[in-house]
Amino acid sequence: MYSILREFADSWVLLLMFLFFVGVFVWVFRPGSKKVHSDTADIPFRHEDSPLADAPQNAQNKEA
Repeated sequence: MYSILREFADSWVLLLMFLFFVGVFVWVFRPGSKKVHSDTADIPFRHEDSPLADAPQNAQNKEA
């Protein structure tokens, strides 16, 4: 049983993992996804010039 599973893992599972990797790579670099990735990459810099206002005191007390 072990040798059958080992042979299956060495051939078909390796092929499926490679195809998954290539699929993710193609999906990330697909045409039209640049805007989505640029928007996500800019999240840390959205409030660089004017930070968000402090949260109300009630909201901070509830979390603690």
